[in-house]
Order: sequence, then structure tokens, then C-alpha cells
Amino acid sequence: MASPQAPLQTPSHLQPTPARVSDRGALRGAIGLSILTLAGFGFLYSLAGVGIGQALFQDAANGSLVERDGRIVGSALVAQPFVGDRYFQPRPSAADYNPMALAGSNQARTNPDLRKRLEDAREAIARREGVEPAAVPDDLFTQSGSGVDPHITPQAAVLQINRIARARGVGRDAIARLVKRHTQEKQWGIFGQARVNVLELNLALDALAPLPSGDARGTPGPAR
Repeated sequence: MASPQAPLQTPSHLQPTPARVSDRGALRGAIGLSILTLAGFGFLYSLAGVGIGQALFQDAANGSLVERDGRIVGSALVAQPFVGDRYFQPRPSAADYNPMALAGSNQARTNPDLRKRLEDAREAIARREGVEPAAVPDDLFTQSGSGVDPHITPQAAVLQINRIARARGVGRDAIARLVKRHTQEKQWGIFGQARVNVLELNLALDALAPLPSGDARGTPGPAR
């Protein structure tokens, strides 16, 4: 019987060299992707957004600021309180009309404190306007979710006409026409509701019936 033969041995110089695993390629890719992401989305995308906003929507991009006599008096997008009976009043604000603290009351409908506050506010507005509490539109005594809603409903504006006409000594019809002229209908006739911008309406009111000399315009402060 022939003896078994020993297995052939491959010469050492012909044996394959084990491949070395290196993560340098993956690291370069990760660094490159990070730089591309930061430069593209953190800088170029933002720069493009600012440029397009300034080119196409300059007024809105700059805050929809409202000027009067060369002085910025507010923003068409942010409510502010007006002091006195000579001005239309906006919706109440849980954020005290502070655009840096946008908030609602966060109270549930079943909260007894919320119910009492709404009833008290409704009665106070009814006394101010000389009407029954049931005649007060909801938006005059309820707070918006943001706390700085610049609009009220046309019904809320109409309710305040008599008070303002008496305080300014102006005919009711003239103020009613002003309200109608500043009433914005639904967006494209479909979205939202008819609304009146309180700041723009009050500025138009000052133009229609200027205050006596030395009498200051309504200034920001606690809403009445």
C-alpha cells in the first residue's frame, strides 16, 4: 500500500497578503458630507431664502412694519393695545401683547377659572360699549392662540363704533364707512373669515378725525 502523500505547501512568497482594513476613506466621506451639509443647508439655503424673501416678499420678510409720519408704529401682523375710548380695541392677550412670549391661556374649556374670566370680560366689554352681554362677539373677550392676533371680526369693530363716535365727536356713519373700507374678506373668497386689522383701522381713524392738539395716540399698555 502506498503511503499517503504530504499536502503541497505553497511557498511563502506566493501566499496572498491579508488585506488591511482602513477607515480613512469613511472618515473623509463623513467629513466631506458634514462640510457639504453645513455649507449647503446651514448657509447657502438660508442665504437663498433671505434673498428670495427680500426680492419677492420684502414687506412681509421685514415684519410687515407700519409707518406713520416716518416713524414705525407697529406691525400689521402683531396686535397691540390701545388706551382710551377713542380707539378700536383688539382681542385680549394672554401674552400681554408681547411677540416674544406668544401663548394662549392653556386653560381647558371645563376650567372654572376660564369660565369666570370669560364671563367677567364679557360683562366688562358690554358695560364699556353700552350693550347686553349677549351682544358681545366672542373674539372681543376670548384670547387667540398666539396672543397677538392683529385682527377682529367686522362685528367686533361695528360694536365699538358708537363709543368711538361719541368720544371723538364724529358721525357714526363716517366711522362705519371706515370699518367697511378696512374689512378684508376671506382669502381668495374661500379661506378664513372676514377680518379687520385693528392697527390699520386706528391709524385710518386718526387720519379721519385727528385728536386734539397735545392729545396722544393710544400707546401700548394693558388692554381695557
